[in-house]
Amino acid sequence: MEWKNITDLNQISDIKATTGFSLIFKHSTRCSVSMMVKKRFELDWEVIPDDTTLYFLDLISHRAISAQIAETFQVHHESPQILLIKDGNCVLDASHSDISADEIAEVINN
Repeated sequence: MEWKNITDLNQISDIKATTGFSLIFKHSTRCSVSMMVKKRFELDWEVIPDDTTLYFLDLISHRAISAQIAETFQVHHESPQILLIKDGNCVLDASHSDISADEIAEVINN
């Protein structure tokens, strides 16, 4: 699996308009906890179906995009944070140690 970097506000509209599942990982490049959570997630992400698009946001470089994600998907901003989007709606969001590839896969597969 591979991350698609979010670097443009227009990508949020595209994700909102996508049918099926997408995942957004919001990451602080200055935070050791965020780095650890990201590494753990990447070690386990093979359980997530291959047709799920995985988006990555460096929220230090793209604060405005991070704020737009929170507003668009009606979630409280946190970091690290993962949002599972289905048909334009956030169906799961988790942060810090609650981020789990297994939980995401379970939601997608049910």
